Amino acid sequence: MKWSPSQEGQVMDQGKEPAARIALKDVCITILYDNNPYREGLGIGWGFSCVIKGPAKTILFDTGGDGSMLLRNMEKLGISPLEIDLVVLSHIHGDHVGGLHSFLQVNPEVTVCLPKSFPEAFKNEIKAHKAKVVEISEPARICKDVHSTGPLGDYLEEQSLIIDTDRGLIIITGCAHPGIVRIVEKAKELVPRDVRLVLGGFHLLGTSGRGLGKIISRLKELGVYGVGPCHCSGDAARELFQREWKENYLDVGVGRVITAQDLK
Repeated sequence: MKWSPSQEGQVMDQGKEPAARIALKDVCITILYDNNPYREGLGIGWGFSCVIKGPAKTILFDTGGDGSMLLRNMEKLGISPLEIDLVVLSHIHGDHVGGLHSFLQVNPEVTVCLPKSFPEAFKNEIKAHKAKVVEISEPARICKDVHSTGPLGDYLEEQSLIIDTDRGLIIITGCAHPGIVRIVEKAKELVPRDVRLVLGGFHLLGTSGRGLGKIISRLKELGVYGVGPCHCSGDAARELFQREWKENYLDVGVGRVITAQDLK
C-alpha cells in the first residue's frame, strides 16, 4: 500500500507498518449526527458524523448538516470539540460537511483531511479559520492504525476510513456513493485482514430487494463480521441486514456508542 505524504501539516505517518495494532477494546465510536434516533434528547437530522477515540489521534469523521445541532449533540454526549485532533471529511455533500464551519469556530486547532477534488473555495475557508488542510488523492495513512481508502467514485469522489485493530478492520463510510461493496473490497485490498465491522451510510435507499440480496451476499463472501448501517441506508435495507447478521447487527443512530462489547 502506498502512503501519501502530508501536503500541509504532518498528518501522514511515514515508515514501516506498526508492529502492534490498536486493541479493539481501546476503540470507541460515538455517533454524533444521524437521521436515525437512538438516544433520547439528541437532535436528529439528515446527515452523518461520528467521533473515533482510541487511535493516536481523536478523529471527527464528517460533521453532519447543521453545525449548531452537531455542537449541541457533542455537549449532551460529553464530548468537547477541543478533544478533536483530526477532522476527516468523506465527500462534499452538505449533509456531511455542513457542520464544519461551526466546529472550526470552536476548535480551529485541527487538521482537516479531505479529498483533493473538494472546491478550492471550500479549502480556503478552512484555512481562513487557521486550520490545516491535507488533500487526499490516493490511499493514505491518516494516523497510526487509521487509513483512508483514498477517494473512490467516478462522478463524486468519496473516501472512507479503515481502523486496523487487533481483531480485524473497522470500516466507516459517510454515504458509500461508490458502493458499499466496492469500499469493503478496496479496504481489504489495501489492508488484507478480516473485517470486524462496517459502519455508516450504505446509500441503499430505493435499492430493490434483489439488489440488496446481491449486496448482502457479497459482503458475506467478503467475511464481514458485523454491520451498522445508518444514515442513507434505508429502513428496508436495515431490516434485511438485521435479519442476516442477527446478533452481529448494530442498531445505529444518533447517540449510539460502539465499543468492543458490541463486537464479541
